Amino acid sequence: MKKTQLPATPSLKSEVGAFLATLKATPQAPAGRGRLLFAIDATASREPTWDLACQIQAEMFAAAELLGGIEIQLCFYRGFSECKATPWLGSAAELVRRMIGVRCQPGRTQIVKVLHRALAETRAQKVNALVFVGDVIEEDIDELDHLAGELGLLATPAFVFQEGGDPIARRTFETIARLSGGAYSPFDTGSAAQLKALLTAVAVFSAGGRAALENHARRAGGPALALTHQLGGRK
Repeated sequence: MKKTQLPATPSLKSEVGAFLATLKATPQAPAGRGRLLFAIDATASREPTWDLACQIQAEMFAAAELLGGIEIQLCFYRGFSECKATPWLGSAAELVRRMIGVRCQPGRTQIVKVLHRALAETRAQKVNALVFVGDVIEEDIDELDHLAGELGLLATPAFVFQEGGDPIARRTFETIARLSGGAYSPFDTGSAAQLKALLTAVAVFSAGGRAALENHARRAGGPALALTHQLGGRK
């Protein structure tokens, strides 16, 4: 699938600011070990960013460990109706080991299955956040919106990261984020540092909530601190 490049960096910076403002306004995560469901499109068009996500995982874990740690469940779909999930993992090394064993394959999106899994998991035991990384949508939009609204009722926000510039997918991804109480941000393969900062922010939020996120940004300095300065005033 040919991908549309996103606008230049200034536009992305404004999107990041809006994303972090919404993140600050989400409900406070409980102290202790958080749970984050990390879902990623593993169809053929996503292979370059799959490798990027593998590289970022260890840093997400490291930042969250300072706050009591997180458990991450990896969920991915690919091929013909294949949608799989790992057990809940507490080790960055184990998560990366499982991710590098996956190869992207052609297929249609299965985001409905991802949202159903997030609902089932959080009904069994609270999931602090869902992260989804994808590029397009090939499913019933009304059903996706309905499931996102259910996540919102359970206070499990979805943080959606879109690669590429498909406008139809963007509108739906933004709606999924809004209805669930989460946030949306675009990225491209040239904005790896921004994606890393955002994913790490969600991991920190899952482990310790808004205050932990702000403290993390102050410690990290540089781009993380600059992005956090764009946070809105909503409580």
